[in-house]
Amino acid sequence: MPPSPRSIDELLGRARSLEGSSLRAVLDALGLVASEDPVRTKGSAGETLERALGATGGSSSVLDFPGLGVELKSIPVTADGTPLESTYVCTLSLADAESQEWSTSWVRQKLARVLFVPLVGEHGARWQERTVGPALLWSPSAAQEDVLRGDFDDVVGLIGIGRIEELTAHRGRWLQVRPKARDGRARTIAWGAAGEAIATVPRGFYLRARFTKAILVDPLATPE
Repeated sequence: MPPSPRSIDELLGRARSLEGSSLRAVLDALGLVASEDPVRTKGSAGETLERALGATGGSSSVLDFPGLGVELKSIPVTADGTPLESTYVCTLSLADAESQEWSTSWVRQKLARVLFVPLVGEHGARWQERTVGPALLWSPSAAQEDVLRGDFDDVVGLIGIGRIEELTAHRGRWLQVRPKARDGRARTIAWGAAGEAIATVPRGFYLRARFTKAILVDPLATPE
C-alpha cells in the first residue's frame, strides 16, 4: 500500500492518477480482492480509495489524512454528475447535543477540507465497476459555512430542548440528519423535554445530494 502523502500536491497527484480507472482496476493494482459479501459492500468503495491514496486515519475520530487536515469522501454519481445518495459526514452525539457548538464541532472539522472523489456509474451498478472521476479538494466558503452552521444549530437546538423525535431528514438546507446504524435494533440515549432518558436510533450528519452536486460543478455554489 502506498505511504501517506506528504503534501496536498502529492495527494492530488495520486487522486488524478486514478481518474478513469475502475475500482476493480484499483483493487487489482493494490493486490486486493473485492468482497462479495452483501453485508460488507457498504463503504467498500471508500475503503479502496483510502488504501490507494494512502489514508491513515482509519477511525471516526481522526481525519483520513491527519497530517494534511483532509477528509476523503467518495460520491457515487451518474454519468451526468448527479449524486445517487447523500454523503455521510460523521456521527451526531445525542446525549450532549445541547452543549455542542459549531466552532468546536466534529462535523465542522470534518468539512474544513474535503477531497471529494466522484465514482461514476449508473444506479444499481456494482461498486467495483464504477469509474473514478475527477477529484475536487474543497473547503467551504464563508457563505457556505454560514448555511452549514445554521443547519447545525437548528439540529442541536431541537435536540437540546428534548424534541429529538421531531428531527427528520427533511430538516436542514444542506446538512441533514439521518439514522446511522448497522441495523434497526441499535439504540442510543437522548433526553426528552422533561429531562427523561429516551432510547432512540443513532443518527449521523449527511450532506444533501443537491449540495454535493452543485459544488462538484462549482466549489463556491450556494444552491437552494
